Amino acid sequence: MSDTCVPSGVRLNDTGFGYTLSIVGGKYKMIIMYWLSENKVMRFNELKRCIGSITFKTLSIMLKEMVADGIVIREEFPQVPPKVEYSLSERGLSLMPLLNMMCEWGEKNMAPKNRVQP
Repeated sequence: MSDTCVPSGVRLNDTGFGYTLSIVGGKYKMIIMYWLSENKVMRFNELKRCIGSITFKTLSIMLKEMVADGIVIREEFPQVPPKVEYSLSERGLSLMPLLNMMCEWGEKNMAPKNRVQP
């Protein structure tokens, strides 16, 4: 096992670190994962309302990418009007410890003026 996850002379995209970034990177993917982990199953408009600042097009693109990467499950129900639900896959759930570690790091390193008091 090497001492670094990005050894010199190796392209970032060819490393495990680069691969992980490609899966969770971007402005909204981790936020989508957060809401799906909190609510287990959500519909498109529920996600849109929770995130707020995301456009319909961007949310649609992010969800399609996450489904293609095996992070999110899209379940379509054959009814009128159509009903589609999104949830984290086992693969997506396996990323939650990473997000939890990021949360813990933020709590430890956030400036006191930015902390939310319970």
